[in-house]
Amino acid sequence: MFNYCPSCASQKIRFEKNKRFFCPDCGFVFYQNVAAATGCLVSIPQTDGGQRLLFLVRGKEPMKGKLDLPGGFVDPGENVLEGLYRELKEEIGWVPHIDENRPLTKAFRFFASFPNVYPYKNIVYNTCDLFFSVPAPAGLSEKDFCLQQSEVAGIRLLRPQEIDFEEIAFDSMKKAIREYIGASP
Repeated sequence: MFNYCPSCASQKIRFEKNKRFFCPDCGFVFYQNVAAATGCLVSIPQTDGGQRLLFLVRGKEPMKGKLDLPGGFVDPGENVLEGLYRELKEEIGWVPHIDENRPLTKAFRFFASFPNVYPYKNIVYNTCDLFFSVPAPAGLSEKDFCLQQSEVAGIRLLRPQEIDFEEIAFDSMKKAIREYIGASP
């Protein structure tokens, strides 16, 4: 990422321990910290007692055309649940009902976390992906969601047995979905 030290322009800067840049000439240190990201399994009850899970079709790289979960990076100043709520609102135009009796902490259920890598414009970001689930009202269909056209190419509502794990965008997501539905790796 750095060819020269941003502090003293030395070419001796090096990446150490897979987490920090260090310049031996001036002592400059830059930590390559992990970014927090969220994903949400929105489950929609069906009249037959089953459920469908909401998947997005990625509209841009990385992994354009692959299946994704609503969610994304947590912005500075947000907590994880605020970031997830914002991402749901932006990407699908739907959020769970929130009030003083059902705040964010009760609307979403945390169920898994996995490390991931997110390659974007020739930089690989290390992420800590946190996965949550949220029930949606019965009867929701594709037409009930307002998709963020710049990010999302489409939506798919799948029963757990219909999921093709080769079509899931990221390894962390595959692990989380398997854990959620109780599938073997």
